[in-house]
Amino acid sequence: MVDPRIMCRNHLLGEHSEIHLFVWNIDAGHSVRGYIDKGLLEIHNLYDRHEDLARELRRRGYRHNSELDAKWKMAKKEGSIDRQKSLRALIGRCAKCRERYKRFAVTRNVV
Repeated sequence: MVDPRIMCRNHLLGEHSEIHLFVWNIDAGHSVRGYIDKGLLEIHNLYDRHEDLARELRRRGYRHNSELDAKWKMAKKEGSIDRQKSLRALIGRCAKCRERYKRFAVTRNVV
C-alpha cells in the first residue's frame, strides 16, 4: 500500500504480479489467511490497489493489459495493512525505492 510513484520498477511490477496471484488463489479457493493475519493483504482494496499500480505502470510507459474482474470492486472488507510500517520497511531495504522516496518527498514537501 506504498504510494506507487515511489516504488522502483521491480517493486512496482512485483506487487502488480502479486495482486493477480492473490486474486487467482482466492478465486481457486485457496486460503490467503496467513497474509491477512500478518497484515500483508487487504482483500477489499485489491481492485483499487491494482488500478493505482496500473495507472503508475502506464505513466512510466509500460503497457498494461491485465485488468481485474469488476467483482473485486465489491470484495468483502477483510485485512488491514499498516501503511507507514510498509513504507518504512520498503525504503529501509531498497535503495532505489529510498531514492525515489527522497525525490518524491522533496518535490511534495513531505518527509
